[in-house]
Amino acid sequence: MIYLDYNATTPLCDAAREAMLPYLGRHFGNPSSVHAAGRDARAAIDNSRDKLAGLLRVKPHELIFTSGGTESCNLAVFGLARNRSSHATHIISAKTEHHAVLNAVEHLEKHENVEVTWLNVARDGIVDLDQLSKSIRPDTRLVSIMAANNETGVIQSMREISQICREHGVLLHTDMVQAFGKMDVDLSLVDAASFAAHKFYGPKGVGFLYLRSGLSIQPIMFGGAHENERRPGTENVAAIAAMAAAAEWTLRDRESEQERQAELRDDLWTRISQNVPDAKQNARNAPRLANTLNVSLLGLESEMLLIALDLEGVCASSGSACMVGSVVASHVLLAMGLPLERARSAVRFSLGKWTTADEIKRAGDAMGKIVNRFETRKSAYAVA
Repeated sequence: MIYLDYNATTPLCDAAREAMLPYLGRHFGNPSSVHAAGRDARAAIDNSRDKLAGLLRVKPHELIFTSGGTESCNLAVFGLARNRSSHATHIISAKTEHHAVLNAVEHLEKHENVEVTWLNVARDGIVDLDQLSKSIRPDTRLVSIMAANNETGVIQSMREISQICREHGVLLHTDMVQAFGKMDVDLSLVDAASFAAHKFYGPKGVGFLYLRSGLSIQPIMFGGAHENERRPGTENVAAIAAMAAAAEWTLRDRESEQERQAELRDDLWTRISQNVPDAKQNARNAPRLANTLNVSLLGLESEMLLIALDLEGVCASSGSACMVGSVVASHVLLAMGLPLERARSAVRFSLGKWTTADEIKRAGDAMGKIVNRFETRKSAYAVA
């Protein structure tokens, strides 16, 4: 199997697996219990929080543990918008956001009388900064713009976005689920940021929200005083310990690993473009994550391509993996102004630490083989 879907999820690294084991066995206590077993579990959470805070250069109490990226994004959007001290009447976000943000903002718009400005993006996927600046109003509470897109890998200029928000006194949340471990993360630029462990070789079902010190947030769940009364529920001790270990492991060789993946990504595109002359690389001219390649093969549906690739032993995606297996035209590519045909024929390849040059060669050859097969069938049908 050639796995080229790392943006959907990553395999668990050994460091994360080893960090989990004690809390799946002997140290099974509830971290809220006062006895020794509970204190051992609490110590694991505290140590993990300290480790993550050190890696991100923030304060430990600024990190809120959650069940993953979707909850972290929901907590940021709903929690900051509904905050009693200054209830939002206007929010700004981008049309290319992950559905964890898109759907949360849409809910506020439809059901809680919050006005929303949806920012346009250029054909390369970059947010229109002039529109952002002009859209901010006296009643704007929150701007939510993802740092790196999960489908195209496009990296937004968070420093410029932050400067605009700071000048207008508006809170800024960013979805950094795809960014961590792949690019420099500077949390001093934002007020809130969302993360998910399974995108950086940790376990599924755990993540965290960074919330700048001094900001209050309205909980979106109820039932306990955990996480300083910001996110109730017994903490997933084993997963939290694994997440901290995975974060440390991922960052050790981040720069050299991203250089390696960028070379492999570019080699994959070269092979695809040589084998498939009609292939189009999406967001080619934008700053992108080193591991992400989004291509359209005009005349072929994404679903057919993914099935054919799977039969050739190649795992890829058409975009977000959070749509219950559905394959639909990418809302990201449509927001970029690409034609429907191009959006419906897009495939995303995302590389990771275990991707090899040989796998890239085989994947490129598989793409050529698949397209040639489809073209042969088309020609046969035309003659018939």
